[in-house]
Amino acid sequence: MPSVTLPAEALMTVTGLPYPLKAKGKVREVFDLGEHYLIVATDRLSAFDVVMPNGVPGKGVLLTQISLWWFEQAKAIFPTHLLPDHAVALERALRGHEHLIPRSMIVRKLRPLPVEAVVRGYLAGSGFKEYSRTGAILDHALPRGLLDGSPLPQPIFTPSTKAAEGHDEPITLARCEEILGGAVFRQVHDASIALYRMGKERAARAGIILADTKFEFGQAEDGSLVLIDEVLTPDSSRYWPAATWQPGRAQPSYDKQFVRDWLERQPWDKTAPGPTLPPDVVARTQSLYRECLERLTAR
Repeated sequence: MPSVTLPAEALMTVTGLPYPLKAKGKVREVFDLGEHYLIVATDRLSAFDVVMPNGVPGKGVLLTQISLWWFEQAKAIFPTHLLPDHAVALERALRGHEHLIPRSMIVRKLRPLPVEAVVRGYLAGSGFKEYSRTGAILDHALPRGLLDGSPLPQPIFTPSTKAAEGHDEPITLARCEEILGGAVFRQVHDASIALYRMGKERAARAGIILADTKFEFGQAEDGSLVLIDEVLTPDSSRYWPAATWQPGRAQPSYDKQFVRDWLERQPWDKTAPGPTLPPDVVARTQSLYRECLERLTAR
C-alpha cells in the first residue's frame, strides 16, 4: 500500500465529476458509473447524527485506506464489493481527478440488506449501559460483575435497523431473522462473527483492541451475499490502544469518541447545525485516525 499524503484543507463535498450523484451520506458520496458505483469519502465528520460545519483534512483518505486494507484481509473469509481490478478501474474512472483516488472505491451494484450487523467483543458504550440496567444485551445474558471495558466471554451479534434519518435501533436476533429470512440471517450472523474474530486477531498484532464493530452486507441478483460499505474503520468500529486498556473506566480510543467527548462539554442541544470544531480537536482527530492506519498496516 502506498504512503498517504493528506490534503491541507478538508474536502467537504465532491464537485466536477462527470457522473450522476446517486446518493450523499453523512461522509460518503456515491456516483453512478453505469455498471458500477464510485464511492468517494469526504472529510466531513458527523457526531450524534449531525454533520459538523467543518471537517478533518484527509479523514476520507485515511478511512478509505483503512477500509481497503481490511477488505483485502476480509476477502479470504467473505466476498467483497470491490472490483477485482480495483486500482486500474479507479485510475480509469478518475482520470483528470487523480486527487480523489486515495479516498475512492469502485464497487459492484448490490441491494443493501436493511440491517446493520453489529458484533461486540467487549462491553462498552450503549451495550454497557444496557448491561448495567438488565444484566444482558438484548438476547444475550452476560455474567455478573462485568465492568465498562470488560471482554465478553465470546463475541455476540447484536444487529440494528438501518435508519435513513435519526438513530439506528437495536433489534433482537428473532426480529433480525424475521426481516432477513432464516438462511440469509444465519449467513450474515456467521460471517459477521468470523470477520470480527479475524479483525480482532489482526488488530491485536498491532497492539490494538477491536472492542466492537458493524458490518453491512448487500445481495446480488442471484441472491448471493457480499460484504459492502466500509469495513473495520474507526467510523464503524471501537478501537482501543491495548497498552492503556483498563476495565472499569472509559477507554482512550481511535474512533470519534474524542470528538463526542468535546461536544458533550459544549452548550449544544445535539441538533443541526453543530458547533465548529476548534483547530486542536481537528488536529487530534486527524492524528488518531492516522495512527490507527499506520499501526494496523505497519507503515
